[in-house]
Amino acid sequence: MNGKSKLQDMVGPQESLELLSALKRGATRRDLLAMLSGGGMQLALAAGVAGTAMSAHAQTPRRGGRIRVAGATAAISDTLDPAKMANQTDYSRGTMLYNGLTALDGSLTPQPALAESFTTKDAKTWVFKLRKGVSFHDGKALQPADVVFSLLRHKDAATASKAKALADQIDSVKASGPNEVTVTLTQPNADLPVILGTFNFLIVKDGTTDFTTGIGTGPFKLKEFKPGVRSIVVRNDAYWKPGQPYLDEISFVGIGDEGARVNALLSGDLDLVAAVNPRSVERVRSTPGYTIFGTQSGQYSDLIMRKDMGPGANPDFVLAMKYLFDREQMRKSIALGHAVVANDQPIDPTNRFFFAGLPKRPYDPEKAKFHLAKAKVGSARIPIVTSPAATYSVEMALVLQQSAARIGLNLDVKRMPADGYWSNHWLNSPVGFGNVNPRPSADALLTQFFKSDATWNGSRWKSDKFDQLLLGARAETDAAKRKQMYADMQVLIHEECGVGIPMFLASIDGHSTKLKGLKPIPLGGLMGYSFAENVWLEA
Repeated sequence: MNGKSKLQDMVGPQESLELLSALKRGATRRDLLAMLSGGGMQLALAAGVAGTAMSAHAQTPRRGGRIRVAGATAAISDTLDPAKMANQTDYSRGTMLYNGLTALDGSLTPQPALAESFTTKDAKTWVFKLRKGVSFHDGKALQPADVVFSLLRHKDAATASKAKALADQIDSVKASGPNEVTVTLTQPNADLPVILGTFNFLIVKDGTTDFTTGIGTGPFKLKEFKPGVRSIVVRNDAYWKPGQPYLDEISFVGIGDEGARVNALLSGDLDLVAAVNPRSVERVRSTPGYTIFGTQSGQYSDLIMRKDMGPGANPDFVLAMKYLFDREQMRKSIALGHAVVANDQPIDPTNRFFFAGLPKRPYDPEKAKFHLAKAKVGSARIPIVTSPAATYSVEMALVLQQSAARIGLNLDVKRMPADGYWSNHWLNSPVGFGNVNPRPSADALLTQFFKSDATWNGSRWKSDKFDQLLLGARAETDAAKRKQMYADMQVLIHEECGVGIPMFLASIDGHSTKLKGLKPIPLGGLMGYSFAENVWLEA
């Protein structure tokens, strides 16, 4: 029961409305007590009613105000093209300006968005009924052609879509009625509505080639966009969700340095910041007017060892590095408990396809030494590239370096600045760290990061067996068989892939206590990067 319903039960609808109206006009707790006791209510009961009224008022979204927000990344490659979005700053901006056909809720279940309904009989042919009365920021009405264009452009290699590996399963997208689109897949996929609720599949206008204006159907309109610097958005008064958004304006910046983000928050320059280090949690909580918002999810920072070059081309080197992860020490000393131990495969324990039966790889320096001897690395210095941009990767690399030194392996930790890390170093270094934001489904995660031809397959691991299992699981309608196929894929990644995953990280955001409306969506922090239309400022 919410606060407003509880208040109505205590005093009735009319008096409840009068109390909340008084609070909107600026009434204090003392004013409410005077109103209630003046009506003959006993003081003890009046105190309880007044407290409930103030709680209900605090939970009621308030319209107006401006907030300043900082994500953890900023680069000249920042984009407003959904097809090219690749980090939390892009995602947060994307949900300000655009909508998808579906949106994912707190359990990562797809809910209707621009599509008011979606149906299928065989998981291969899907019919999406479009919501009526939706307009783009320039006044153009949403049409089936916009959806057809938005989905099919991912299949065109010239688009350079980050979601091409996901979109390749789409065979056709056609307007099948005035407000209807039919999507036909090459083979069944029960997760299609989940995939279409992800950031790269946000809907743009038919024929769009210039994305710098950010014309979408979303809750905010673009006022200013400077890649790598900042964005400013203002409320879309014609938004299709009644009463939303609540804020007038959001200024969004990317600040790669966590200390600078937290300092800006606590000095009052920012109202909400992403990716707070666990070591800063107590400082934020102990500062009056500020608090922490945590979300446990499948986010991880991974050690990527390229299989096509450098020492990672030798499978024994890869295994040696995996045995050198002191995972429990990392969870306790680096994440300060804000994480769960991982097992060199990317499906986290909250996922319904997590394979709990996979034997846990221990911290075992002797096994690491054995595989290192087989790899014949010798006394060579192995550069390992890291950056604050990949959460905890600097700290993990230093722990790894100490473990390696004990068995005679010389790891040379190269700390790169956060700015430009994703465009200059990630996917390019022979041995280095990356960071993967949570994905909405096992299929999406494995398709984007582990399929042999995936754009973000960092280690360049290629396995025909894995690819066949991935495609087979996507089409499998028997739940038990599908779970076993995902288990087999986790085993393959654990044993063969050039990626080490020591732990799954909780997302920790810091914010002013005046900011209300945040709820966890396990796609990541900042409410699964969709905070913009859901938050408001307390009066």
